[in-house]
Amino acid sequence: MSAQKVDAQILETLKQQDKPVLLDFYADWCGPCRMLSPVIEEIAKEWEDIVVGKVNVDENPDLASTFGVVSIPTLVVLKDGKVIHQSAGVRPKAQILAMLEG
Repeated sequence: MSAQKVDAQILETLKQQDKPVLLDFYADWCGPCRMLSPVIEEIAKEWEDIVVGKVNVDENPDLASTFGVVSIPTLVVLKDGKVIHQSAGVRPKAQILAMLEG
């Protein structure tokens, strides 16, 4: 499965899932975000027990503000609807997977 676009309404649905949720806060104009995007898509396709979402900060500034996103890309991991990890900047796949392990 590929990463899905997330807005505030979709996020509420994702929070109800039993699976961990990885959110990628990005913007189309952001170079580092474009570098990270293939890694995020790869994780989404390889790990069916993880829900992967992409939040465009230009389209969802309120959602970015709710999560305290001040720079992009920012990755947020949710478990049971709560933030368990948050990290700004490009990360290698291994570090992102380690974040998901909690």
